[in-house]
Amino acid sequence: MHVFSEEELQQITRRLLLAAGADEEEATTVSRSLVEANLYGHDSHGIMRLPFYIDRMQQGILKQGSRLQILKETPANILADGGWGFGQVVARDLMERLIEKAKTIGVASGSLKQSAHIGRLGEYAEMATAAGMIGLICANNHGAVQRVAPVGGKRPRLGTNPICIGVPGGDNGPFVLDFGTSATAEGKVRVKKIAGEKVPDGWILDSDGNPTNDPNKLYEDPPGSILPMGGSQAYKGFGLAFMIEMIASGLAGAPCAQPNAPTPLGNAAWFMVISPEQNAGSEHLLQEVQSLEDYIRSVPKVEGVAEITLPGDPERRTRNERKAHGIPIDEGNWKALQELAGKLNVDLET
Repeated sequence: MHVFSEEELQQITRRLLLAAGADEEEATTVSRSLVEANLYGHDSHGIMRLPFYIDRMQQGILKQGSRLQILKETPANILADGGWGFGQVVARDLMERLIEKAKTIGVASGSLKQSAHIGRLGEYAEMATAAGMIGLICANNHGAVQRVAPVGGKRPRLGTNPICIGVPGGDNGPFVLDFGTSATAEGKVRVKKIAGEKVPDGWILDSDGNPTNDPNKLYEDPPGSILPMGGSQAYKGFGLAFMIEMIASGLAGAPCAQPNAPTPLGNAAWFMVISPEQNAGSEHLLQEVQSLEDYIRSVPKVEGVAEITLPGDPERRTRNERKAHGIPIDEGNWKALQELAGKLNVDLET
């Protein structure tokens, strides 16, 4: 296991992106986004994505230099095309525009198609909460990367289709709920695969629909699948993924999941920003959020439970731990970065 400070990991990631041909804005924005995901404990959306990003750049699939293109705009809505540019660059641009709209009109929404991987959705919810707003984001895989089978099915039909809601306020806020609609993120299975480790029970099925702990089974031909979220009521998790699939692609003008899924490209996504001030008022929201947090955390706890966990708490705990003691990178993922650095003639030790 290798351990790095946030600053060290950002420098490494930025150097690799620049060497691969990213411009200054792209390298700075993407390196910050990936390392922040590691910092918050979302390693599946962290620097393990870098070899994939750079491979897509070198193939010409991820279009270095592309920026957000506005296809249609009203006072309350934006329809945008990312031109297959870096997802973090185009999605942050869209979110900044929506926040400004919401300040005036109260509610603003935006749809994005043809974006490379936009990363951790919580990043965009946090942009909204930092501005005193509520943020809601959902995304799919632009018709590709089908990993989740419907309950009773042997073959995957949808992506892990995440959803995120962020609300400002509270002693420990903002409160950000960010999760995939599957039992786990595909990236977490990939992290285990690269590290040569088994996955926990309840994550994936093999191609015959049987439970397995071997992450390689997800990527075989025919492929295995990731279980939907929900345990014995997994139809609810798949149902949520199904609704997100329609909303993300249907509003953005992107394809939904389809037979003979295309090569993985990125995301279609839908964003909404709500201004509390233009509704019942920011003061009312903050008071109620604080009262609600106090009430929930005051519940009598069962034996052995030290504290109640609310949305955003696990990320804050991990962030504090990793700020103090460093960000761990397993041997498999560090080796992948070393190999990438060798190809790009980048010295990771400087």
